[in-house]
Amino acid sequence: MSIVQDVSQQMKEAMKAKDRARTNALRGMRSALLNEMKKDNSEDLPDETSIAVLRRLEKQRGESIEAFDKAGRTEQADAERAELAVIQEFLPQLADEAATRTIVEGAIAQTGASSKKELGKVMGAVMKDHKGEVDGNLVRQIAGELLGD
Repeated sequence: MSIVQDVSQQMKEAMKAKDRARTNALRGMRSALLNEMKKDNSEDLPDETSIAVLRRLEKQRGESIEAFDKAGRTEQADAERAELAVIQEFLPQLADEAATRTIVEGAIAQTGASSKKELGKVMGAVMKDHKGEVDGNLVRQIAGELLGD
């Protein structure tokens, strides 16, 4: 079952269970996935594309949570956290710091990068080969450390 089908199925189940928060989160996810499908009139999305869409939603929720927390709007921040938790159920786990460090070290060796000026090369190599598997911010941080601040 594809991610799109899984989201639709779980949305129906949440509606039957009258779980409003989960239903709203799944509706938002389904809407984003359907919008992506409309771009090329496809019936379904490959899981890689679905994951990219969900990662985008995950990032948006993170930014919203941060903004609401800064503004002291805890109710809205909590609602965004609940949606984020639902989104993350459908995403594969990102590599931890140790695994990410190994990937970045390999990319540095592959690109021959030796200074912080070449951070872009390393980022490009890592994200090309491991997009969706690693957190870009963590990659940037580790690459910065390894290439010397």
